[in-house]
Amino acid sequence: MTATPGFADLTPLARAREQKAWYWYDWANSAYVTTIGTVLFAPYLISVAERAACGFVTDEDKGLMCTDNLHVLGLGISPGSLVFYVVTIATIVSALILPVVGAAADRSAKKKSIMAGFAWAGSLAAALMFFVTGTDWQLGVLLLFVANICLGSSLVVYDAILCEIALPDERDRVSSRGWALGYLGGGLLLAVNLAVVTLHDSLGLGTGMAVRLSMLSAAAWWAIFTIIPYRGIHNREPLAVEREPGGLVRQSFGQLWATLKDMRNYPMTLTFLLAYLFYNDGIQTVIVSASTYGDKQLGFDTSVLIATILLVQFVAFFGALLFGRLAATRGSRQVILGGLAMWMVVVVVAYFMPEKNVVLFLALAVGIGLVLGGTQALSRSFFSQLIPRGREAEYFSLYQACERGTSWLGTLVFGVVHQLTHSYRPAIVALVVFFAVGMALLARVDPRRGIEEAGNTAPQVV
Repeated sequence: MTATPGFADLTPLARAREQKAWYWYDWANSAYVTTIGTVLFAPYLISVAERAACGFVTDEDKGLMCTDNLHVLGLGISPGSLVFYVVTIATIVSALILPVVGAAADRSAKKKSIMAGFAWAGSLAAALMFFVTGTDWQLGVLLLFVANICLGSSLVVYDAILCEIALPDERDRVSSRGWALGYLGGGLLLAVNLAVVTLHDSLGLGTGMAVRLSMLSAAAWWAIFTIIPYRGIHNREPLAVEREPGGLVRQSFGQLWATLKDMRNYPMTLTFLLAYLFYNDGIQTVIVSASTYGDKQLGFDTSVLIATILLVQFVAFFGALLFGRLAATRGSRQVILGGLAMWMVVVVVAYFMPEKNVVLFLALAVGIGLVLGGTQALSRSFFSQLIPRGREAEYFSLYQACERGTSWLGTLVFGVVHQLTHSYRPAIVALVVFFAVGMALLARVDPRRGIEEAGNTAPQVV
């Protein structure tokens, strides 16, 4: 859209309205990520699995060590490692599914409909988690798998839309505000769920029912607030898409194959993806395992864990905005490198954390919050600068393969180390390796060269 002589250019206002609508999907899906993915469902599913494996029947059994295994396809699976293996498998499957979703989205003029469709399917799977009770861990595994795949698929398209609604100089700011709003929304709902779980007796609810109702509220939140970006974002015709024979599915596979062969022409983009694979696996494993670590290793009850994650959410709101401001003057890559150094300090401190020391646990939560939103928001905006036009969703599908809730190598290592040692302490400190490798690879990325290779316009501060 161009301005007509004699009339004001309203394009920036229209773009700003779309950006505000776009922010709301971070607000919507963060309810699932925080209440279900980060806080409640992992310990809840582990308890269900322990009940099935060891015959626990009362809440007092929660503090006992379960050494029996579940038996799946002839393999012995530790109940405490079950969630991490499920996330691992979901990500391996997503590595096959998400690139096809991205290639199809790049060829579609209905990106917002694809995004919303996956969001509503994922929220339905999350809502059905209400029915995971007793020893029915198999249903919980299935629903967690489906919800994670749908979340990743919706985020592929959501992140690609960032390239359509924000200019290069706007993306750090827009991405940071989206992440910040997401942490604020997830935190507000988590505050309500904190009250429900903490006051369950006075509400006439058992602990299990309070947790299940909280998960149901997160599913409803995800579904309802997705309506705002669905109505506020405009669909656009695809750009610079190469012609492939056949229908949409065949065309999508053809474009995906062509892109994979062509990636060697974008070495900086590929190097960043490898860096992100490692350091984001570390971040995601900390997020997924935080409540389990606090529950099973440090001995905190559910109300303390929810309060701690709630603190992380609100600190992360300010952390994301702070990192966005720093990137405006120092460049996003440099700020991300500083954030990774802070992450390494966080996991080392977690290893030495004494049991049931609430003050130190809350201090650690503040440290996590400061770097959590900022590193993720700037990673998204930085990667958007390195993507060739017309392939945004496809490249973001590769990005999402190691994005929140779908990391695989970190959760695999975490689960295996726990199974071998029967302790979460060595599992958490092992994540230092992921941050160190990611930091070393990111240091090799030349931002200006990568932007030029992708054929994009560089922002004023790189």
